[in-house]
This record gives sequence, C-alpha cells and structure tokens, in this order.
Amino acid sequence: MRGGAQPENILNNLQRITLVSFLAYFGLSGMLAPMGVISGPMAETFDRPITEITANFSWLTGGILLGAVLALLVYDWIRLKYVLLGVYCLVVASLVSLPLQPGLMGIWLALGLVGTCSGIGLAGGAIVISQSYKQRRRASMLIITDGCFSVAGFVCSWLAIQLIARDVHWSGAYLFIAATACVLLGLAAISAFPESKPEGDQQLPAREPWPIGVWLCIAALALYAISQYSLMLWLPNYAETQLGAPRERAGQIVSQFWIGMFAAQVFVAWWVFTVGVRRLAMLGTGLSAAASIPLWTYSEVGGLILFAMLLGFVNFGLLKVTISMATQMVRMPPPRMVSALLLGTTTGTTLSPWVSSQIVEATNNHVVLQISSIGYVVVAVLIFFARRLSRQGPAAAEGV
Repeated sequence: MRGGAQPENILNNLQRITLVSFLAYFGLSGMLAPMGVISGPMAETFDRPITEITANFSWLTGGILLGAVLALLVYDWIRLKYVLLGVYCLVVASLVSLPLQPGLMGIWLALGLVGTCSGIGLAGGAIVISQSYKQRRRASMLIITDGCFSVAGFVCSWLAIQLIARDVHWSGAYLFIAATACVLLGLAAISAFPESKPEGDQQLPAREPWPIGVWLCIAALALYAISQYSLMLWLPNYAETQLGAPRERAGQIVSQFWIGMFAAQVFVAWWVFTVGVRRLAMLGTGLSAAASIPLWTYSEVGGLILFAMLLGFVNFGLLKVTISMATQMVRMPPPRMVSALLLGTTTGTTLSPWVSSQIVEATNNHVVLQISSIGYVVVAVLIFFARRLSRQGPAAAEGV
C-alpha cells in the first residue's frame, strides 16, 4: 500500500471536515459547561464574591457573541479553511496562557479572545454541515453536532469537578480544550472545505426573503440559551448553599444534564427522519419547560441529579432542531442565515451570566431557577408561532 493513500483510507475529506465541525462544537461547549463548577474556586482564589466572578464570565460569552456577529461578515470575505486555522491558533495560545495570568483582568481578556474565536469557529462548523449535506441528512448531522456539544458538556464539567477536588488549578479543564483545538487544527490543515464565498466572477444566487418564522426562531434560541445557562450556572451553587450538598456532589448536577442531552441526541438523530424537526421542536420545548420545574421544587440533591438528566434528555437537542426547522423554511439556507441563527443563541449565552447574576443579587439563587422555567415556556410559545406563521419550505413538505 502506498504511503500517500493511507490518510484517505482512514478518513476521507468529508469525514475530516465533519470532524472539524464536531470539534468546533465540542470546544465551545467545553468552555461553557464548567463555568458553574469553577466559579466558586475562582472566587476563593481571587477573594472575590461569586456573583462577581460569575457575571464576569460575560467576557467569555460576550466574546462568543462578538464572534457570531463577525461570522456574519468574515465568511463572505475569507475562505472557510483559512478562518478556521487562524481562529483556533488563537484559541490554543489564549487557553495555554490562563495558568500564567497573574490577575483576573488578564484571565478575562484571554477568555474574551477565546470566546470571539470560538463564536467564529462555531458558525464555520455549522456552515460546513449545511453546505456539505443534503436536506434529508442535514437535520440529522446538525443534531449530531449537538451531541458533540453535550459530550463536551459532560466530559469537561466532570473533568473540572475531578481536577478541583484534587486541588488542581481551576483552568485544568480549559487546557484539555486547548488539546482538542490542536487536533482540529491538524485536521483542518489537511482538508478541503466547501467555499463560503463565490469564486471569481461567480454570481451569488438571488436572495430569498427570510420568513417571519426564521426571526421567531432566532428570538426563541436567544431566550432558550438564557434559560438553559442560567440553570447550569446556578444549580451547583443552589445545591451547595441551600441544600447543603458537598461541592463535588453539587457539580454532578451539571454533568448529568449533559449526559441526558447526549442520550437524547443519539436517539433524535434517527427519530428526526420519522417525526420531523417541527414536531420535535414543539415537543422538546414543552417537555423542557415541564422538566425544569422539579429543579427548584425538589429538595434532595440525589433527585436533582436525576431531574437534571431528565431535563437534558427531553431537551431533544433543541438548538439544532430549531436551526434545522428554520433552514427548512427557505430553499437554500445561505451562510448568513446559519450565522444569524447562531447569533441568536450566542446573544442569549452572552447575557445569561450577567442577567442571572443580577437576579441573584436582587433575590436569591432559587428565584433565578424559577425564572428559567418561565423562559422555557416563552420559548415554546415562540416556536409554536414560528410553525404556524411560516410557509413550509420544500424540506418541510417532505416531512424531514
């Protein structure tokens, strides 16, 4: 066998760029998932209130928002491959610098840069999937990327719990993300990507107006992210301070949520072909609203861990289900639409640390969990009207 043929026998080009997309989602989730776990140790290390530390994670989430905004433009001007190589080089350098930072400002700046690059990279990963797979496969593949997001949520929150329990520096889980970014860089360097900008004088297809349902989906994704991350940020603190759970036990609530979400996404990636993304979106929002209520009404930590897993499962990968539903409302979803849908999500993700911290400052960590449940209910209403008010695209008509 010739040496030059071996890489293609291991992974073909489509598999490599799909894996790059998966790792982009893995990396972003790996940055977000440990926030509620490491905020307490960071507060103790720097002798600052936990509400201040949690609120300042807006540097990370704000960077993600900035990256999502930049992604609306950057892929129209620079080739996808070059963007991914550039941003993930910066991600690796910033994460490696975290243990070396002498103060909080340097840490927040580094996390802000990581967030910006990850926001751009996340949009790139979604563009890879949306342009590499046909409509019937696209929804399933997008849901699988959410599975990678969930795996990272479990792995990185669990890793953060284990490292902190062993008095390892709080940034240990983030150094693991730096290692995965190095793998992404290696795969991207040897792969060919679909073009996100036209070649030479090639004309872009006529722009199709976005139906109102797309805009309602963007709003739903923003509120969904606020509700979800407010729960994940404050559930460990709630269990520790109000229910008396040990820190390691309280941190398990977050990891079990991601396990439940991953289990559902493995199932949903197949089920979407039978049920369709529109029905899954309504089912997921309704069940998530109901499943979030026991998280602030039940007082046993062991039960909370199970209820968190249940919430993750009935979530049904709402992020990608909603994005898939929106992209099926037009004939060919342009890169800018995919970026705009992710922008809605990252806007909510950005706001969640600051908004939830203000609620806790004014009330307590129990109230913020209740408000998150209300947020899920409003998301269900928005998805309902998105389905009712939007014309069905060709893919929707096929029942995908």
